[in-house]
Amino acid sequence: MRLPVAAAAAIFVLATSATAQSVTKRFAVPDGGWDYVSFDAASHRVFIGRSDGVLTIDVTSGAVTPQLTPATRTHAALALAGTGLGAVTSTTAGGVILFDATTGAAKATLKTGPKPDAAIYDAATKTLLVMDNSVGTVTLIDPATLAVTGTVTIGGALESAAVDGRGQLFVAVEDKGEIAAVDVKAKTVIRRIALAGCEEPGGLTLTKAGVLIAACANKVAKAVDASTGAAIADLPLGVGPDSAFYDPSRDRAYIPTGRDGMLTVIDTSARTPKVIATVPTQVGARTGTVDPATGTVYVIAAQYEPAVGGARPKAVPGTVEVLAVN
Repeated sequence: MRLPVAAAAAIFVLATSATAQSVTKRFAVPDGGWDYVSFDAASHRVFIGRSDGVLTIDVTSGAVTPQLTPATRTHAALALAGTGLGAVTSTTAGGVILFDATTGAAKATLKTGPKPDAAIYDAATKTLLVMDNSVGTVTLIDPATLAVTGTVTIGGALESAAVDGRGQLFVAVEDKGEIAAVDVKAKTVIRRIALAGCEEPGGLTLTKAGVLIAACANKVAKAVDASTGAAIADLPLGVGPDSAFYDPSRDRAYIPTGRDGMLTVIDTSARTPKVIATVPTQVGARTGTVDPATGTVYVIAAQYEPAVGGARPKAVPGTVEVLAVN
């Protein structure tokens, strides 16, 4: 996943009174990089992969735990529902670290591909799935036995993933402009969905109507039928999307764009999704998650110094925050 790049952009809002949202709260967190953001409904906590490990925020009390468990060069951090475990992918470890989701105590470090990135837990098969961004493999892990149970080769640079609750995994393949569908139990690729006109799909989410929404680098989101691959809609985006996530309680999908600091809100209640709001967040807010109980969206961002030459801009010390959008 890319680090944010500061860019000047006009901030605008397209919203009705029923969908108007804005940043309502900010949580100060330590300096350092970040990647994926997830939400654990059972503990009411946000999980974030940080430069030095897993950070959590209890959204009920507001308590921030800067380093629930240590790790370096992390990407996905999540709680595995019903297991008592958490997981974080680490390029340094070349795999995934499983830990006690309450105490942070390490349980196991399991090798995956050399560049583990996104991860998702499939409750239907009780399997943790880890996507590799360099060799294009998906590693299957059984949290009950703390063991790797198989590998599926997709090929390409794998990014975000979604599961359908019936044992099927969908993975965005960034360098091929496609989505791969995987039968988790059979450990095999069963379908590939070409995303015409989509450059570097990174974020991916699935609605309860069976519509996949992929966030593309060329300022568009592609909505396709998960079963047939048929194109449904093209949706406008801001600049620099890196994740997509879904709120089943309100039937909405969200895509944050980090280069212009915007959050695209998509109504998915009808078969054809449509953009209903574009909410200003902050430059750098490229990944996020949603609390399905309240509908609050959480993104992480910082303020940046001017870029020098072709180098990435540096975050201003003391400015990293998690933003709550309501």
